[in-house]
Amino acid sequence: MAPRPTDPYPELSWWGWGDPDQVPQLPDSVRTLLSDGLGVRGPIGRPRSPSEVPLVAPRLAGEVAAQLTDTVGAAHATGEHEARVRHARGRSTPDLLRLRGGDPLAAPDLVLWPGSHEEVLALLWICSQERVAVVPFGGGTSVVGGLDPETTGFAGLVAVDLRRMNALVSLDEESRLAELEPGLRGPQAEELLAARGYTIGHFPQSFEYATLGGFAAARSSGQASAGYGRFDEVVMGLKVATPAGSLVLGRAPKSAAGPDLRQLFLGSEGTLGVITSLTVQVRPVPERRVYSGWRFGSFAEGTAALRRLAQDGPVPTVLRLSDEAETALNLARPAELAQGAGAGGCLAVVGYEGAETAVEARRAGAESVLRAMGGEPDPEAGQAWERDRYRGPYLRDALLDAGALVETLETVAFWSRLPNVKEAVTSAVREALSAQGTPPVILCHVSHVYPSGASLYFTVGCAALDDPVAQWQLAKAAAGDAIEGSGGSISHHHGVGRDHLRWYQQEIGEPAGAILRAVKTQLDPAGILNPGILIPGGPK
Repeated sequence: MAPRPTDPYPELSWWGWGDPDQVPQLPDSVRTLLSDGLGVRGPIGRPRSPSEVPLVAPRLAGEVAAQLTDTVGAAHATGEHEARVRHARGRSTPDLLRLRGGDPLAAPDLVLWPGSHEEVLALLWICSQERVAVVPFGGGTSVVGGLDPETTGFAGLVAVDLRRMNALVSLDEESRLAELEPGLRGPQAEELLAARGYTIGHFPQSFEYATLGGFAAARSSGQASAGYGRFDEVVMGLKVATPAGSLVLGRAPKSAAGPDLRQLFLGSEGTLGVITSLTVQVRPVPERRVYSGWRFGSFAEGTAALRRLAQDGPVPTVLRLSDEAETALNLARPAELAQGAGAGGCLAVVGYEGAETAVEARRAGAESVLRAMGGEPDPEAGQAWERDRYRGPYLRDALLDAGALVETLETVAFWSRLPNVKEAVTSAVREALSAQGTPPVILCHVSHVYPSGASLYFTVGCAALDDPVAQWQLAKAAAGDAIEGSGGSISHHHGVGRDHLRWYQQEIGEPAGAILRAVKTQLDPAGILNPGILIPGGPK
């Protein structure tokens, strides 16, 4: 029997991120900073339990619900209120604000937990015949509206939650390939592989809760991408269920047998099919992991050092750089936020993983470059980052509770365009929020680097107005226009979802949009898979 995780399946908090017990208590100094510095007026209330969240009444006909339930078994299907709430939204700030808002929330009529590829195929066939919209559900960590499909014109909506599909199917140690099911969350997959001496090396901030299927469907990029690559780069094969049938993709590492059709599903966000199996490249568990900090006098100096390493090497496994504002507020080290402003300049986090001798050689070479480019070591910063690297979203929950509007956005651009993109986005967001009477604090860091460019990740905080969703939408639209106008891409690793669809359509143009629509028509002729998500010109 294929190995499965031994730990219980971790549930996301229904009202926030992750484990609600991990949300920090804000000290008085931070509350004073929020009120005096940002004008935060008071807490944003939230329901005390899922039962208090009002939902739109289900529309799915009883006979169709019975067919779907019979397919997976009564123990693996429910229309119960709490399950519907937990599958209603992702974890963007607007998603969480809508959960708190008090208006009836659109939610799946039925939640289904299939246990096999065949069951997923059968569910999709029924939903296609009956025009029932389907949202494939992994960890529920989308931050771009990817779990909020359009349901107008459909007979109902079901969530297909893949958590039961959580096995390590096979391990090819000679080729260093593992076949894994899509419902495995990051820690579960690493547990199963570590028992055999291997790792994928994919550790995004959502690692504790996101699933392998979600990593693939959203083109996830982990914090160690400089060393291990993006998730789409380690996927060697896919098995996909669609309303039109099954696809098995990835016969060999590289092939000239036509276009690589795996790329249709990597980043497809559940709109073209449901990934039911992944074959991924694995590596031996590293003998050593070392993380260090380096300070630079300015963001420009720091990005020059990162570019030098990315282009000429040696390339560390982790390579990140916070700008002056983020460094000053210690958001590179969330646990230390309460201690006040940090030292000046910009903080880089540099990490090395691998065999002992290789780590030491790369570290020595990289540190020589960092010193030559003006960097000064900050010995404790790397360890602090490693300790706290999954804690950032919990701070957002605490700040939302306190009445602050806090959200993130990201982009990617070529090195030559990066300064203009950063300035354009920062200015656009500041102007959009200041015009509403809520001047923001805007932080930025480089989170992923490549020889030709890098990503920028922005964190924005300000006082929340009475309608914080509309408030943020104005700022988000300004940011999208700035990204488009300055030469960045609308997303590096968050995906498109609903939130980025307008700018994605502008970015790729109508001929490319027509290609995606044609593929969807072929694989999903009834248009049931995540309608309104990703595909330009589809349902709005």
